[in-house]
Amino acid sequence: MIPLVKPIFGKKEKQLINEVIDSGIVASGKYVENFEKRFTKLSKAKFGAVCSNGTTALNSALLACGIKTGDKVITTPFTFIATANSILYCGATPIFADINPETYNIDPKSVEEILKKEKNVKAVICVHLYGLPCDMDELLKLKKKYKFVLIEDACQAHLAKYKGKIVGAIADAGAFSFYATKNMTTGEGGIVLTNNPKINFLAKKIINHGRTAHYEHDMLGYNFRLTNICAAMGLAQCDHIEEWTKQRILNAKKLSDGLKDLDFLVTPVTPKKYTHVFHQYTLRIKKGLRNKFMQYLKDNGIGCGIHYPEVIYKQPLYKKLGYKKGLCPIAEQAVKEVISIPVHPSLTNKDTDTIIEVIKGFKK
Repeated sequence: MIPLVKPIFGKKEKQLINEVIDSGIVASGKYVENFEKRFTKLSKAKFGAVCSNGTTALNSALLACGIKTGDKVITTPFTFIATANSILYCGATPIFADINPETYNIDPKSVEEILKKEKNVKAVICVHLYGLPCDMDELLKLKKKYKFVLIEDACQAHLAKYKGKIVGAIADAGAFSFYATKNMTTGEGGIVLTNNPKINFLAKKIINHGRTAHYEHDMLGYNFRLTNICAAMGLAQCDHIEEWTKQRILNAKKLSDGLKDLDFLVTPVTPKKYTHVFHQYTLRIKKGLRNKFMQYLKDNGIGCGIHYPEVIYKQPLYKKLGYKKGLCPIAEQAVKEVISIPVHPSLTNKDTDTIIEVIKGFKK
């Protein structure tokens, strides 16, 4: 079986984790501080606030940007549920905009349609899905016109670039995840990036119990801290993320070149001046063939997965909250057709050749 994902660990991770254990300081400390600085610098952001996971990063970013109970926040329904849940955690209401059918990212035109109708929209969360940046120019134009906070969910987009700029701090703030299956990992972990010192100051307080001094707290905060053990792993991963990213892009190019002439599928697009980092390499399978195709891949030793099998607002929780089907028809169609196949940097040339050969052998 060629696995869909494969985290990479080496001697440096073990060395640094052992250092932490030997130090006896396994909770937050200098390794967390060093990791925070290292990833922030890699991402070309001014400030970073490390936290426990991508979800707490999103929640902290929203709170630090002033989102509160009664506010409305526009986002995409075609992503992991954490994006919308982070809005609920603030007491705010998610409003779902449809996606671009080629990039699967939030469609600025759909966002503007909502902004024209809805009052009290205080923020938009765009998701750089699968590692492909959103159309930031159009979203920033809307931000200027309608005066909302723009937050980037970059949990799948480490070092992805939009017109030469690394995502995560192009807007007001950005959230990253370092979950086990991401392009780099700390096991569980996250970070809020921003170029705004006030947002960074508030995010750091929110992550650490609203603390101003050792036993002084002037706002409601949470325990969203990262541990030194996780950060040690992250420091080692930072040494390799750039080379791993290049390999993902090379693997994706080979797959796309090998599969471009097949009429039953659509390969991922990368618009001009975008750098797609391929957290997932996601095909679109036409003619109602996805389930048959997925079983065929599994039968032939190719790992695969569906990201995501349902739009968020059709999840049981969101149905209880009153959301109805039909809100975002393009997204509702996409969830029926997408399937991700291996693209990770551990793939060998033989692996990618095998994946292409197997897919070419699929009988409709």
